[in-house]
Amino acid sequence: MAKKEKIKGPINIRNKRATFDYEIVDTYTAGIVLTGTEIKSIRLGKASLVDTFCFFANDELWVKNIHIAPYLYGSYNNHVARHDRKLLLNRKELIKLEKMSKETGFTIVPTRMFINNKGLAKLVVAVARGKKQYDKRQDLKRKDDKREMDRMFKR
Repeated sequence: MAKKEKIKGPINIRNKRATFDYEIVDTYTAGIVLTGTEIKSIRLGKASLVDTFCFFANDELWVKNIHIAPYLYGSYNNHVARHDRKLLLNRKELIKLEKMSKETGFTIVPTRMFINNKGLAKLVVAVARGKKQYDKRQDLKRKDDKREMDRMFKR
């Protein structure tokens, strides 16, 4: 038998780039359709949400470019690292998301992946509006000012 690796705390994989590039309007928690070795890799924290986005195909929501590393102990049954994965939401949420994504300037981006109490992988998707370059600079300046103020008050 293969030796199992210890999980270091709860799994919480974030897409930090999404909050920098987009202004989050609304969020939804969706399930993901995965195979056996994919969920094992996620439980080990071997996933990345960099450059991922969601799209609609046949009235279903799919996530593209999500990277889940191949499972270390997987054999010939191991999965492909990057491929489209279906997201599970109820019909009302899908209709609302599709309507919002068709408006100009809005897109759907994954912001966080986690494992819930039942052991199921969930993906938090957000309806977001792209930020302009000056908005990004203002956010960076605001973060720097906040960090400086925290330093001043800790002394």
